[in-house]
Amino acid sequence: MTRTQRNVSITAVVLALVAAGWWFTRQPADSAAESGTKAAKTEEAQPRPALTVRVAVPEPAELAITLPANGNIAAWQEASVGSESAGLRLAEVRVNVGDRVRRGQVLARFAPETIDADVAQAKAALAEARATAADAAGNAARARTLEKTGALSQQQITQYQTAEQTAKARVEAAEAMLAAQQVRGRNTQVLAPDDGVISARSATVGSVVGSGTELFRLIRQGRLEWRAEVGAAELGRVAVGMPVRVTAPGGAEVQGKVRSIAPTVDAQTRNGLVYVDIPSVQADKGFKAGMFARGEFALGRSAAQTVPQAAVVPRDGFNTVMVLQEDSRVQMRKVQAGRRIGERIEITGALPAGARVVTEGAGFLNDGDLVRVVDAAPAEAPAAAK
Repeated sequence: MTRTQRNVSITAVVLALVAAGWWFTRQPADSAAESGTKAAKTEEAQPRPALTVRVAVPEPAELAITLPANGNIAAWQEASVGSESAGLRLAEVRVNVGDRVRRGQVLARFAPETIDADVAQAKAALAEARATAADAAGNAARARTLEKTGALSQQQITQYQTAEQTAKARVEAAEAMLAAQQVRGRNTQVLAPDDGVISARSATVGSVVGSGTELFRLIRQGRLEWRAEVGAAELGRVAVGMPVRVTAPGGAEVQGKVRSIAPTVDAQTRNGLVYVDIPSVQADKGFKAGMFARGEFALGRSAAQTVPQAAVVPRDGFNTVMVLQEDSRVQMRKVQAGRRIGERIEITGALPAGARVVTEGAGFLNDGDLVRVVDAAPAEAPAAAK
């Protein structure tokens, strides 16, 4: 064998050894890469949760049954205070709108000069009539003593007796005139007919008003009422004495009570009026006559199933909840939302026993989504424990 042939044989052996080493070192690496690829494919095959959520179980509660209604606030009764004397000048006005007054309190006063003069004239006319009556009575008495003597004719005697009776009648007329003028004198003071609150005032100092002109308007006893409009179908559920919660436009609330129910229903609206007493106008500044208010009649209480308000999600015009299934997927259920109490809401609908509904994140889920459930955040440990 020549030197050249030996060199070629040695080179072939070296290459064969290198190829064998490369083959044995590559096989474990390829196996590891292939195993990693299979694991990645397995992870990709498993579905991932769409959202991390919290769930809650529906809780039973006893809620109030209420009947909502709207209506106007008005005065329980209003009194019109006016002038009873004509042609007098208003000298003084002592009250204004919003003042609380007592029965018999002086609200205004007219100038009394004209009335005083009329009273003095009536007294003088009465004195004159009494003097004339005394003279006529004396003449009649003398005529009766002379009746048997024949000194006077029967006609003359009758005339004296008639004059006596006429004089007495004139005295009575003069007394009545004096009494009328004294009444006018008392009417120079305008008095409150009842306890209450002044709601309007048209009296002006210096004005000359006619008889019957309204000077003040008074809310009797300061009482207001809410005139609720209730549909004919619901009117039978309301009873006298039933408690009512009335809410003013500004948000103020007050507890009232049904006083009476109208015996008729409006033919146009088919609503009946329910009159609800509310406390004094002075005690509740948020309520004024003429306001439009809403209220709720307390009809009773009933058992209900409640969930947190966040669990109820409106979709396509319906209220829905997401119910957690055994496979950690959610199922959408339609429910009816009812009464509310605090942060919870009543639901009516067929839910399975022991159902758990999604409370956080329900608005981001669709029917059949896979979720991850977490418990509520734990409370912080006390400082001593830390």
